[in-house]
Amino acid sequence: MKVATPHYLLFSESCRQDEQGQWRFVLQSDDGAKQLEATDAEPDVGGDRLELLAVVRGLEALEQPSRVTLVTPSKYVNRGLAFGLEDWRENNWEWEHYGEMVPVKNRDLWQRVDRALQFHELECRVWRFDPPHTAAAAAVTPHLATVDHQRQRARTATGLWPAVLDWLRFQFAVARAWLSLSRGRSSPLIRFQ
Repeated sequence: MKVATPHYLLFSESCRQDEQGQWRFVLQSDDGAKQLEATDAEPDVGGDRLELLAVVRGLEALEQPSRVTLVTPSKYVNRGLAFGLEDWRENNWEWEHYGEMVPVKNRDLWQRVDRALQFHELECRVWRFDPPHTAAAAAVTPHLATVDHQRQRARTATGLWPAVLDWLRFQFAVARAWLSLSRGRSSPLIRFQ
C-alpha cells in the first residue's frame, strides 16, 4: 500500500530592524489542518542570508519526506533554487564570476537546502502582493480594503509583526484557494461570474 506524500505550503520572510535581522516561516498543510510558525532574531545578519535561513529552517522542520510549495518574496532564493543549485553542487560550491571561480555566497545554507531536497520535493513561487490603494479598487474588493485598514491600524499600534501576521493569513487563504482551483475544485474565496 502506497501512502500519499503530504503537501505543505511554506511561507518565508525576513526583515531587518535596528541592528538585528529577523526571519520567519509559516508551514501549513495544504488543507489547513496543521500549521507551524517559527520566528527568531539573528544579530548582525541581513538580506539574502536571512531569507535563505527562513527557508532552511522551514524545510528542516518537516518530519517526513513531503511535497513543499515554497512561497517567498525573495528573488535571490527563487533564482538560486531554479538556476544555481545543481551547477553549484557540480562545481564544488563555486561559480564563475568574471572568469574566476569564487565560493557561492551563503554556501553553508545552500548546502543545507541541498540536503533537505534529497528528502523533499520543492516547488518555488515568488509572491508579490500589492493591496489596493484607490477608492475604486476598494469598491471592487471591499474585504481587501478592510484588511488593509486593519493592517495599518495594527502597524501603528504595536509595530510591524501583527501586520505581517495579517498579511500571511491573507496569503494563506489566497494560496489555498489557488491550490483548490488548480485541482479543479471550487473555492469559497474566489468565485468566477
